[in-house]
Amino acid sequence: MMKKYLFVIGLMVCVSSNAVAQTKQAINPVIHADVPDLSMIRVGKNYYMSSTTMHMSPGVPIMKSTDLVNWKLIGYAYDTLVSNDEMNLVNGKSTYGRGSWASSIRYYKGTYYVSTFAATSGKTHIYSTKNIEKGPWKEITFRPDLHDHSLYFDDDGKVYMIYGNRKLTLVELKDDLSGIKENGIKQVIIEDATQSSQSIGQSGLGEGSQLFKANGMYYLFNITWPRAGMRTVVIHRAKQLTGPWEGRIALQDLGVAQGGLIDMPDGRWFSYLFRDYGAVGRIPYLVPVKWEDGWPVLGENGKVPAKLNLPASKGLIPGIVVSDEFNRKKGEAVLPLAWQWNHNPDNRFWSVTARKGFLRLTTGRVDTSFLSARNSLTQRTIGPVCTGVTALDVSNMKDGDIAGLALLQKNYGLIAVLVTGATKELVMINASTGQPEEAKRIPLAQSTVYLKAECNFTDRKDVADFFYSVDGTNWTPFGTQLKMRYTLPHFMGYRFTLFNYATKEAGGFVDFDYFRISDKVSKKD
Repeated sequence: MMKKYLFVIGLMVCVSSNAVAQTKQAINPVIHADVPDLSMIRVGKNYYMSSTTMHMSPGVPIMKSTDLVNWKLIGYAYDTLVSNDEMNLVNGKSTYGRGSWASSIRYYKGTYYVSTFAATSGKTHIYSTKNIEKGPWKEITFRPDLHDHSLYFDDDGKVYMIYGNRKLTLVELKDDLSGIKENGIKQVIIEDATQSSQSIGQSGLGEGSQLFKANGMYYLFNITWPRAGMRTVVIHRAKQLTGPWEGRIALQDLGVAQGGLIDMPDGRWFSYLFRDYGAVGRIPYLVPVKWEDGWPVLGENGKVPAKLNLPASKGLIPGIVVSDEFNRKKGEAVLPLAWQWNHNPDNRFWSVTARKGFLRLTTGRVDTSFLSARNSLTQRTIGPVCTGVTALDVSNMKDGDIAGLALLQKNYGLIAVLVTGATKELVMINASTGQPEEAKRIPLAQSTVYLKAECNFTDRKDVADFFYSVDGTNWTPFGTQLKMRYTLPHFMGYRFTLFNYATKEAGGFVDFDYFRISDKVSKKD
């Protein structure tokens, strides 16, 4: 009898636990990391999303999900956007805040398409593949660079782009997508995309076009930004692409805006959007959609819900960011997809095979600053808090070399080893003011040092602290707190960065043993 009683109790506990697990819901933001300008499609039961990483290489990240909440990086549309002085960080030039901007992802007759545009190249770029998860990608480019365009394959097989800021233009593309079709449709379809939000103050933007078709109607999503207001979703609809178009405000809450529509196999609809959220970057949200009188109605009573009737997030590690021990097994990628180089790398001067289990960064030239240094390896920070740790062998640095761990943005912070003559020192540089200032320097008497950066983005607190250790276990705070700020010159959330550059003589190198990221920070006394 006792055994039966215990079995029943155990069964009740199990059922209760399962019930609790099943009631867990997704929360907004669905990705607390810099994944802006998202564009999304569903193919069968799989969702695919493209985003913006601008001056990073490789670029136009592609992510996959089966539930709209848990996303995994599966590739990039390109390895190199273009090879010029700006993207190569040479001759004193850079393309911070530019590179490739908002992309458009489509699936048509067995082929996946991702298009983007870049002032850095002056072109519109269209990438295509039969296998979005493995590639390869084929590239087509043409001039000019069509701003914030939406690629669209219509039911009759014709291909269009809608692009522009405020004044939106429809153009027909050639059948092979190699350019704008001569004698094809080219027409301004909306003179002022902000007009629907003028009643709440003079509006800016009117861009970020994303076009969809549902129930025989075309729906065009745009973002506006009323002066003294917040980022706002505006939707226009029409029976024909050439119009006439009628528009209305679709959502104005929390500044969550710019995106589009996605449907689920069970018939539910959502709108994917993003929010400017300080130093961590521009972060994705989902809002439920209901259809009323032929219009998609976004949110719950006009608000962005905190919870969603979707599966709970399993976290962003390792789907979006990843720890790396730099050990590579046969057949593995040289670098996990979470890593991106700051601008185009010079592949002669980095390696994960020169010393087994380490990332080696060798200086290939002389630089004047961290922001001009080539071969800086980055990945996103994540919110609400995160920590990045690395171990660094500095035995082979040369006079004038500086190498370590940074948080990359215009107002950056870094902790690094600096070599002066035969002396090695640990230094912290804080550029919270927009100008780099040395906050602390101490002698370093050993060849291996452990470096750590902790970020706190909670409620836009946007601060970071740096630490060092001589044994990898006991940590000492170092330097001053970095006040992180999202700046438009870089137009990107803060990124953990491993770097090494020379200020006097090229040829020195450092070996990073690992990079480990977590979604926690150390407890403060």
